[in-house]
Amino acid sequence: MADRITLTAADGHVFDAWRAAPDRPIGGIAVLHAIYGMTSHMADVCDLYAEAGIAAIAPSLYDRSGRGIVFGYDADGRAGGMARREGLGETTVLADVAAALDALRPAGPVAVQGFCTGGSWAWIAAARLALDAAVIYYGSDVYEHRALVPSCPAILHYGDRDAVVPFDEVEAIRDAHPALDFHVYPGADHAFFNPEQESHDAEAAELAHRRTLAFLEARFGDAGR
Repeated sequence: MADRITLTAADGHVFDAWRAAPDRPIGGIAVLHAIYGMTSHMADVCDLYAEAGIAAIAPSLYDRSGRGIVFGYDADGRAGGMARREGLGETTVLADVAAALDALRPAGPVAVQGFCTGGSWAWIAAARLALDAAVIYYGSDVYEHRALVPSCPAILHYGDRDAVVPFDEVEAIRDAHPALDFHVYPGADHAFFNPEQESHDAEAAELAHRRTLAFLEARFGDAGR
């Protein structure tokens, strides 16, 4: 099971993270959380990757403003998470993501994945950092950053009933980047991957995970040659 570790960014900031790793990983992935913070779901996602042979680290992007900040999935939690995300800045988020990636590089090729707000940061990281692959699950602000061009292969997952990202914005992202691996899940809402939330769609989540693993295994194999 995933364990808690601490990482240190280049500017000296020390922060918490979940980590899970197999004995002989084929690569590593930094998993970026949604507005709710470093929840147990992030530990579970790290475990899913470790079971597939991929080392995973999920950093707490909120630790610069207070350690151990995690929000519930109720209305108060959503409000708190939305307020907290507004305090995130690109320079410091990317510094923390880079620290997670550095910790993963001994495993081989590296990727970044994010959910919701984390999906938006994964999209930005794909354009700013040296990566072998990027995975975006229903990135909430990718539309606003659609002019960015990932420097690595990327796969994106959205539901066509996403209550956070209107479908016309999903289509605009896809139209702006026709070469990317883009998947839309009929009937799926925002956060469809997370079994801890009411919007969980088990069928869409399972399919998205299979597609993600196939995508990563192909990219990690290419990067390792």
